[in-house]
Amino acid sequence: MKLFGTAATTMFCLALAGTMFVPSAKADESNRKTIITFSAPVEIPGVHLAGWGVLPAGTYVFKIFDSQSDRHIVQIFSQDETTVYATILAIPNYRLKATSKTVMTFRERPVGQPEALRAWFYPGRNWGEEFVYPKARAIELAKETNTIVLYTPAEITPEVTVAVKSPDEPVVVQLKEAPVMAIKPTGEDVAIAEVVTAPPAEAEVAQTTPELPATLPKTASPMPFIGLLGLLSLGGAFAVRAVASRLR
Repeated sequence: MKLFGTAATTMFCLALAGTMFVPSAKADESNRKTIITFSAPVEIPGVHLAGWGVLPAGTYVFKIFDSQSDRHIVQIFSQDETTVYATILAIPNYRLKATSKTVMTFRERPVGQPEALRAWFYPGRNWGEEFVYPKARAIELAKETNTIVLYTPAEITPEVTVAVKSPDEPVVVQLKEAPVMAIKPTGEDVAIAEVVTAPPAEAEVAQTTPELPATLPKTASPMPFIGLLGLLSLGGAFAVRAVASRLR
């Protein structure tokens, strides 16, 4: 069951993404900075400032703070970027078709409850961020939404500072080292591969790149070129003869 494993899930995610936020027209490739406006409260996973497990409707800035091949650290800022509301662990996930706009996907919740953030796809990229929830919340979400949810069993202390500025800070190190698992609505653990598609290894990417030949193949005989040289020589001879006749 991949992120976009069913048509129903895909249609829901895309429709909801269109109604829940308005992405900024500008984005930064270096950290994938994206400005997003939520028109309703949104539940977010991960490590938060005290009291910020749910973002009120409003405008926020999403950035990749740090990344490794198998996991990324995402931060959510206030609109003026002076406060970090959450530092979130995410696992790269694949979508078949990249889009020119930001796409956020959510887990459908009962009426009256905030939608739960599921994944973030940056414009023009096939690889996005599938967010990891704390275990207790992941178990509840899996039952409520009848989907598989990524989780970490690690107990990570919520932030008490305004911002995380270094990849060496304890909360970031904890997120990098935390084990990541997946849980079914029944409460059973499943392989992460049933939820996300891992990025291909560099070697696999290299194998899919066709090699160009060192030299271009010969595609025609040299005879036409030789014939052209002959005609040019003959024309030159006539020209010389004509000039010589006039000088006599």
